[in-house]
Amino acid sequence: MCSSTGLQILTATILWEVWERTHSALALGYCGVARALPVIAFAIFAGHFADHHNRKRIVAATQFLFAIGALAFAAAAWWSVRIEWLYVLLFLSGTIRAFNGPARASLLPLIVPVERFENAVAWNSTFFQAAAIAGPLIAGGMIAATGSVVWNYIGVAALTMIFSVTIGLVEPRDEAQSTARFSMHELMEGVRHIWREKLILGVISLDMLAVLLGGATALLPLYADEILHTGPVGYGFLRAAPFIGAFLCAVWMAHRPPLQRAGPTLLWCVAGFGACMIVFGVSTSMVVSSVALIMSGALDNVSVIVRHVLVQTRTPNRLRGRVTGVNSMFIESSNELGAFESGLVAAWIGPVLSVVTGGVGTLVVVGAVAWRIPQLRRLGRMVGGEGDR
Repeated sequence: MCSSTGLQILTATILWEVWERTHSALALGYCGVARALPVIAFAIFAGHFADHHNRKRIVAATQFLFAIGALAFAAAAWWSVRIEWLYVLLFLSGTIRAFNGPARASLLPLIVPVERFENAVAWNSTFFQAAAIAGPLIAGGMIAATGSVVWNYIGVAALTMIFSVTIGLVEPRDEAQSTARFSMHELMEGVRHIWREKLILGVISLDMLAVLLGGATALLPLYADEILHTGPVGYGFLRAAPFIGAFLCAVWMAHRPPLQRAGPTLLWCVAGFGACMIVFGVSTSMVVSSVALIMSGALDNVSVIVRHVLVQTRTPNRLRGRVTGVNSMFIESSNELGAFESGLVAAWIGPVLSVVTGGVGTLVVVGAVAWRIPQLRRLGRMVGGEGDR
């Protein structure tokens, strides 16, 4: 909760600071590129590292480095350094994220029994979404109250440092780690596993392309300022809105039995996400825009849970770091390159058409994935059931 809240504050604050200093949609897009490049470059290596080293120690170290990075952002804001230095810091932060993600995600299956894993993922998602709601709201409120972003960054440093310390209390099960020597064959084993497991490939591809085309969060400072005419508090709520929907969905899923028709449910939810983005794109009402974002978050959360369960339960422990690294590369790059795509298209044809065409593209992607990977259409229960019927 502490770490996730802090990192959500960090992301919301950086985007607002860049918008305030540049008033450029393209500058917001460059933030996505700066965060995506290190994940694309290092995620596979980070996954290999997580499979060969103590994952708990990796998480503790990366959280400590997140805290140091937040203090660097605070110093940069205090001295009003050139905007290019913010992109450098974002690149370094993305590098830390590349190593944190595989270790953190592949640690969870070692904490809970496999038969309870789907429910544990739903609860884990619930806590993350709660943090993701609180983070932007805190970020917007603190900026409005203090007139500065410096205190936000200092708060992020404190919150991530808490996780760096408390992760030491976790005692995962001892399971054999990969002992194979480093080689290109070993490095690419995660990629080969995903290619063999068509269900994992289909879910990752669907999520990646839908977010790449349909994501609009990078343009929220622009929407808040120029289209919906609200300040930093309203901006904070808009950033929190998808996570409000995701939180409600995660709580609901945590209290219900496992999905019986996971594949069709996933496809319909991603299609609904695309439709919500179209509504948000054309809306000039704060209420309508907020409802569209809340619904998009609820629908997207189904995809998150299905993807995480399939990736972790259909992958042997010795490969979980590498498979999660590839998954992180796809997902993180889609989030951040989607931000760049949104900023670039918005600078070219305007923000409204950027968001609407992205939503239409998401609907096309759903149809294409459903057609090309029939195993996904037939997916029943994900864990402890018949799976692919």
